[in-house]
Amino acid sequence: MVEYERHDYDVIVIGAGGAGLRAAIEASAQGARTALICKSLLGKAHTVMAEGGIAAALGNVWPQDNWKVHFRDTMRGGKMLNNWRMAQLHAQEAPDRVNELEEWGALFDRTDDGRILQRDFGGHRYARLAHVGDRTGLELIRTLQQHAVHKGIDVFMECTVSRLLKDGDRVSGAVAYWRESGNLLVFNAKSVVLATGGIGKAFSVTSNSWEYTGDGHALAYWAGAELIDMECVQFHPTGMVWPPSVRGILVTEGVRGDGGTLRNSDGERFMFNYIPDFFAAETADTIEEADGWYEDKENNRRTPDLLPRDEVARAINSEVKAGRGSPHGGVFLDIASRRSTEYIRRRLPSMYHQFKQLADVDITAQPMEVGPTMHYIMGGIRVAADTGAATVPGLFAAGECAGGMHGANRLGGNSLSDLVVFGRRAGLGAVEDAARVSAPEADDAQVKEIVSEMRAPFERDGAEGPYEIQRDLQETMNSLVGIIRTESELLEARERIDGLKGRAANVGVYGHQQYNPGWHLAIDLQALMTVSEATARAANVRQESRGGHTRDDYPGPNDAEWGNKNVVIRQGADGEMEVTTSPLPEMPADLQELFEE
Repeated sequence: MVEYERHDYDVIVIGAGGAGLRAAIEASAQGARTALICKSLLGKAHTVMAEGGIAAALGNVWPQDNWKVHFRDTMRGGKMLNNWRMAQLHAQEAPDRVNELEEWGALFDRTDDGRILQRDFGGHRYARLAHVGDRTGLELIRTLQQHAVHKGIDVFMECTVSRLLKDGDRVSGAVAYWRESGNLLVFNAKSVVLATGGIGKAFSVTSNSWEYTGDGHALAYWAGAELIDMECVQFHPTGMVWPPSVRGILVTEGVRGDGGTLRNSDGERFMFNYIPDFFAAETADTIEEADGWYEDKENNRRTPDLLPRDEVARAINSEVKAGRGSPHGGVFLDIASRRSTEYIRRRLPSMYHQFKQLADVDITAQPMEVGPTMHYIMGGIRVAADTGAATVPGLFAAGECAGGMHGANRLGGNSLSDLVVFGRRAGLGAVEDAARVSAPEADDAQVKEIVSEMRAPFERDGAEGPYEIQRDLQETMNSLVGIIRTESELLEARERIDGLKGRAANVGVYGHQQYNPGWHLAIDLQALMTVSEATARAANVRQESRGGHTRDDYPGPNDAEWGNKNVVIRQGADGEMEVTTSPLPEMPADLQELFEE
């Protein structure tokens, strides 16, 4: 028998960012016995790094804004690959969730007449992002965390889930370990919600922190659930590029939303050269003089610097490759010449201190050096729009680890509203599902097999350590499955990943289970390999460029062949990864009409 702590709940939520906290709050509010499991400390979720704001059509700055415009922006930003129902629910419910956060104590910046202030962001037709300076994610987590603690939800901090348990076809719990002691836990649960975030630590240049090793994606895949759109990876256009120790750390889009402009080494505002025909045509239709669209200095609305993130990231990549980049391989982001020192320090306090302390750059007096950084994955666990249910009974997902909402490219600010809209829905769906089943009992044989696999690295004397393997994986993903892709490089990436999987299967660690970071990474490598292989395989299958997926050998979108298809990843009966395609759900006629106006 394997020794472990046993915990029984109606619903367990794995991940304590915005989506996980909101799911746990909802499950608890519905009367379910609820546990919240987080890999790090409570409050250190990646959500705190979301700086610019939370997108919701409140109409406080532009009264003509409404959910239909937000829905249309989201679908267009996602290059129509979105699950339309998720995009609809998100646009309709985001204002209620923002108002709810305010009721729970969130302190948003205000308009002169006291309403929640909203700022411009890339791809949004109107100023739509409710914000707290450039610390919006931190305020969201503070608010949700205090509300969750108030609810009395059980929290398991610094606790990592290694595998999900199954009872027949149904997910019935999880096996986890305490990061400090290495001791084991088994959770029996009627329903499980995954809210574990993204896969950023599979790449060498990323804005993501150490927790982002694709845990939720892999846990769902191993349990038999389907993943979709794994090829759609967002490279945020503006991460820090200097010094090397902070390369990839996010520079909020709010800098551009508040007046910052992108310039190359010649001082040129190069984004004027990369305006897609669609945006130029829309401008001509809505503004008498197109130039006025770009030079609305009072609001800085819809400048080319605020095109959707995939467009801006590719433009920066092109400038650097053409030899017009900054000294350290990026471009310049300048707000100092357009805004006063007082304005910058008031509106962008985190950015000011981040550059001053980490790069010795005063952004009120000189430009920043920025460049693309792996930031977000649109792909994730395939879920039902209304409930967050995965394709395996008993399993739910929300937030970044769930796919469908953002299509091929996420608009800035939509992530935070996604977390609270679908976190709530997943929590509610999990409770309704749990009410239909009896309490499960962990299968000791299944637990023993999982624990044996977890402890195997200690038994391999002289084997390779995990850090070299992760470094090689990150370099492979960054160079071959990065912002620009080709078939030859994707096939090479798959070959390298196959070799790395073999090395990871034989990884060895020293010492004991008590706080052993090498052992933790050895376990994380299994998820990293899974999500990396899924991303590379899906990217090779989609033979077009769409949103965050850019193929140099297929440079444009192919709507006839790929415009209505998801790339689907699942584990085959033989344990090998299967890649197929599936048609998108058909959009109702009344919503289709929005794109014909």
